[in-house]
Amino acid sequence: MKDFNINMTEGALFPKIVKFTVPVVLAGVLQLLYNASDMIIVGKFAEPGSLGAVGATSALINLIINVFIGLSVGGCVVAARYYGQGDSEGVGRTSNTAFLVSLISGVILAAVGFFLARPLLSLMGTPDDVIDRSVLYMKIYFIGIPGSMVYNFGSAIMRGCGDTRRPLIYLAASGLVNVGLNLVLVIFFDLGVAGVAIATIVSQALSAVMVLIHLIRTDTSCKISKKTLKISKKELIMILKIGLPSGIQGSVFSISNVLIQSSVNSFGSMVMDGNTAAGNVEGFIYTAMNSVAQAAMSFVSQNYGAAKFDRIRKTVIQCSALAAGVGATLGTLAVIFSEPILSLYINAEVPDPVVLSTGQLRLSIIAATYLICGIMDTLSCSVRGIGHSTVSMIVALIGACAFRVFWIFTFFATDRSLYTLYLSYPISWVLTSMAHLVCFILFFRHEKKKTEQYGKALEQNVKG
Repeated sequence: MKDFNINMTEGALFPKIVKFTVPVVLAGVLQLLYNASDMIIVGKFAEPGSLGAVGATSALINLIINVFIGLSVGGCVVAARYYGQGDSEGVGRTSNTAFLVSLISGVILAAVGFFLARPLLSLMGTPDDVIDRSVLYMKIYFIGIPGSMVYNFGSAIMRGCGDTRRPLIYLAASGLVNVGLNLVLVIFFDLGVAGVAIATIVSQALSAVMVLIHLIRTDTSCKISKKTLKISKKELIMILKIGLPSGIQGSVFSISNVLIQSSVNSFGSMVMDGNTAAGNVEGFIYTAMNSVAQAAMSFVSQNYGAAKFDRIRKTVIQCSALAAGVGATLGTLAVIFSEPILSLYINAEVPDPVVLSTGQLRLSIIAATYLICGIMDTLSCSVRGIGHSTVSMIVALIGACAFRVFWIFTFFATDRSLYTLYLSYPISWVLTSMAHLVCFILFFRHEKKKTEQYGKALEQNVKG
């Protein structure tokens, strides 16, 4: 079996960062293309308001699942650390533990999302003309969430060991199925948002099956089997220690996004459509930048395990510059070509001016400044990579989430405009990036000093 794993502790750094990042970017872009096909098909071929109905669920879905997605980040960091140390047994225990956690969390999430869909969407102020479709989409989506959890945890373990190409292959195959089913179920069977949701859960199940088959058949250290399939207490604690703060951070971020979505909902379904379309476009930029941040986390984790701090420092510098460059390039293109791109999502030969202007306004503020978010995520992931996930969470919660909530109840309450609402994003990114930079520098120096002192003490003991 061809070895797709990358050893991040040796050799030229930047080429390996690119080699790691490109498949992650492609996987993320493919996922977003498939999601965009959902949006485009439902926006053009389903009844008016269906695009907003699907978009209204996004922040709420993320709020519910992000804690468990964060645990997959913990699995990635722990696996990468063991891999950097050359501890194949540790990687194996992490892989088996993460798989069982993914199954358990998937079942829990399926029940929570299915039964709480309507009351939670009502709390968000989802308009009466779209709430029934939003509830239907969300219930079907959560029926298939166990498959999504298995894929996310499995691919995270593989990324921790440096394998980013197989998850890309699996996602490409399942995504093609998703697009095909969208066309059939929405256009030919006229199932609307239900058809989009069914296509999504079928494709998620397929990707989960492919990841599981690989983890069972592989001869690498991330193999799972009946004999080794159990939750290791040590690895579970490590995963929770790193992943739980990351998950809480993601969920609290989603709380602020839920509040923002609720504020957007107050402007009506046409504004919701424009906001959803622009948010989907921004997802491509964010995914590309976040892929660089994921590379930073894996590279920092492996080199932390190998006690190579000079490579950690170079990783953070190079990844921050790369993320900023990607964000600046893609954000500028999104603003310049906003009208033709947004028109793809709108069900009309002549786009509704409210939908179009809303999307363009959002892109001009958020997409244009997205490079700051890329730097913020890279620094945050780097702090997690050296084992300080809780601090990263606290910084993000204060600098971004709490600030956005404060902004909504003060500045936005005073000036209830979309411009004021969207402005909360770039300002929060600047504040959080600066705080994460300070934290990384402090923790980097602390961990390096601690490792050097340990090495000296060990050398003295050997001599003694």
